[in-house]
Amino acid sequence: MDKSKFLLGVAAIVYALYVYFQFQNEIVVSNTLRSFILPTITLLYFLTVKRKSLYFALFLVIYAVSDLLMVIEPYISNKVNYYLGNSLYILAYTFLLLEVCKSVCVFHVVKNFKIHIIVLSILNVYIIYVLHVIVDPRVGNTNKLYIEIVYNVVMLLALSLALVNYFYRDNVKSLYLFLASMCLVFSEVIWVAYIYISASIFLNILSTSLYVIAFYFFYRQSQLFNTNRSEEMSILTH
Repeated sequence: MDKSKFLLGVAAIVYALYVYFQFQNEIVVSNTLRSFILPTITLLYFLTVKRKSLYFALFLVIYAVSDLLMVIEPYISNKVNYYLGNSLYILAYTFLLLEVCKSVCVFHVVKNFKIHIIVLSILNVYIIYVLHVIVDPRVGNTNKLYIEIVYNVVMLLALSLALVNYFYRDNVKSLYLFLASMCLVFSEVIWVAYIYISASIFLNILSTSLYVIAFYFFYRQSQLFNTNRSEEMSILTH
């Protein structure tokens, strides 16, 4: 059997089991299953993608390691789990930022997308403010507040740069990267709502579903070359 189909099938089965145990109210089991979805996709990336990117590989590995902390969560303190897990996620998003930045000409972007950048900046500030309002009553004036702010800033920067990268590149790879980033950010926002507002099974499943879709798009974009739209059309017509 083809390795990619097999591992995608494994990821799909793990996701289906996660949903099943969510409805059975076996939260510990379902969350443990969730933590194995990205490691499976990461393994798929390393086994099937020939031209690997260092920054993207580090993004996948570090994000997967942070996910796997859920498996040992009962055996470590909440403080260690929170700070270590979120620090790893922030580091992962930083490598995603570097992955997007390496294919963008900053001078060209600043010159040609001023309005886009201004609108995205205003939108990001608003989203960060809304997330701050949600999280602040729970974390208070502690170091956790700074972790949450840095986390949200890095996460939204990754989404904004992915969108600007799509405007700049205008190809399928950049579109997949933007869709992946968008789904992942939506997943994170819904997860915040699940943790801090309502521990609803629906919110948990919706967040995880967007998370799975996000990393599927991340995997798909990793298989493509970063050509411009005109170059893609030239390739297709020859």
